[in-house]
Order: sequence, then C-alpha cells, then structure tokens
Amino acid sequence: MKHLITADELEQKIGTETVIADCRFTLGDPEQGRREYEKRHIPGAVHADLEEDLSDITEEHGGRHPLPDMDRFAQKAGEWGIDLTTEVVVYDDQNGAMAARLWWMLRYLGHEHVYVLNSPYSSWVNEDRPVDTKVPEPEKKIFTTDLKPNMLVHIEEVKVALHDDKTKLIDARDYERYSGQKDEVDPQAGHIPGADHYFWGDVVSRDAAWKTPDQLKEHFQDLDKYDQVISYCGSGVTAAVNVLAMEEAGFDHVRLYAGSWSDWASYPDLPIEKS
Repeated sequence: MKHLITADELEQKIGTETVIADCRFTLGDPEQGRREYEKRHIPGAVHADLEEDLSDITEEHGGRHPLPDMDRFAQKAGEWGIDLTTEVVVYDDQNGAMAARLWWMLRYLGHEHVYVLNSPYSSWVNEDRPVDTKVPEPEKKIFTTDLKPNMLVHIEEVKVALHDDKTKLIDARDYERYSGQKDEVDPQAGHIPGADHYFWGDVVSRDAAWKTPDQLKEHFQDLDKYDQVISYCGSGVTAAVNVLAMEEAGFDHVRLYAGSWSDWASYPDLPIEKS
C-alpha cells in the first residue's frame, strides 16, 4: 500500500517520532469530533478539525469548505510537530472522508510521508488497541512548503475541461445528489455536465476497511483511458477520498476541484445536468 497503513503498523509507531492526527468530524455537529477526541484517542494523536484547521471561511463563491490559506495551514502543521521530513499517519471514524482531506492537503504542500489508517477508529477501539485521553504538546517545527499546484483545479480549468475529451470529471457524492433528485445543502441540484458518478463510499469494504489496490484498480478501470481525471464532491472533502483511492490503484493523473459542486452551483449561469 502506497498511502494507507494498517492498524498493526500504526500501533508499532505509537511513541515514536511519527505524528498521528485524529481527524474525526461530524457534518451537522461540528463539535462532536473534538468531544470524541477529548474522551479518548490513539495515544499521542493531535486533533485536526475540518472547519477550524482544514477549511477557510465560507464566502459567496469557493465552496462550503474552501481550502485555508496554505501558509497559515503550514504554520498549523508545524504546531502539530510536522515538517516535510516527519512521518504522519491520519485517521478518522468516517471511512476516511476527513482523513483524506488532511492527507491531500499535506501532499499538496509537498509532504511525501503521510498515510491514512486503512480502517476506522471504531475498529481500533473494538480490537482493544491502546487509547488515551492525554492531549499531547508536540515540539513545534518549521514546515517549509514545496507546493504542488498541479494537484489542484480551479473553476476556470473545470470550465475548459467540459470541452476536453481526454479529461473526465468524477462526482463523489451519493447518487441522489449527483442525479439532482435532491440537494439540501447547495443552491442547485444536479452535477457538472459530463461528470460520471463514483460514490466515495464505494472504495471501502463492508467492514469499513479500504479496498485493496487491485480492487480499487478494477473499480476505476474505465478512467484509465483519460489523460486527466478531476475529482469533486459537495465541498472538496470526500472528493479527496477518490483522489487517494485512485493513486492507491496506480493512477497518477488525478486532480482535486476543491470548490466542488458547492462552488459550481453558486454560479447560476453555469450549466448543470440531472440524470
């Protein structure tokens, strides 16, 4: 596995220089993740909050979870004890939805040693693995960024991609939102024209562990013919799951549209499809 790590492997890293980050977060109850973290977490883990640490303030355009200022985020990563040489393992209890966001952001800043736990925190607890209530005080580091701009796509590039036969957009949302049957959080329902549906939850197995690289390669096999794949969701969170899963399957031409549908739908003049 290139970007995933097993519970056995992570347990061996507790107490070492590896930084562990707890990304648990519940949409609709923004404080729940922090409450659960304070109750107990994997020993030594810092807490990374989706809205406080991994997103910026929501404005008219840009999506519901816009990326934060990257210099500010790099400073926060340094406060967690992370620099470009630090091994980092991230986890959540949402099948990787939140952890993949942090994984992607660190990779975007040039970090090459970040991994996602391939099973949820609840499995860790059910397996009687060690947990703790102590909030760590990491030694601060200087995170010098090496930005990878090709990982990110902005709305103007998405507009161009609509007319490019060698680029495929994929939508990570559930089918009801993708098809336009309903959308309770964004101003319009539907999807970006030409986008195919790849629900982010399909990359995990019934036991909530990530599928194997071979299974993921089969899942995404129809995308191999494209020069570029652009992943989006509602607000740039679960789309990162598909980015990680495709890279795990061996794809190297996947980019994230961080603004995602909530950005696209904020422009009433842009085309949409329903199906």
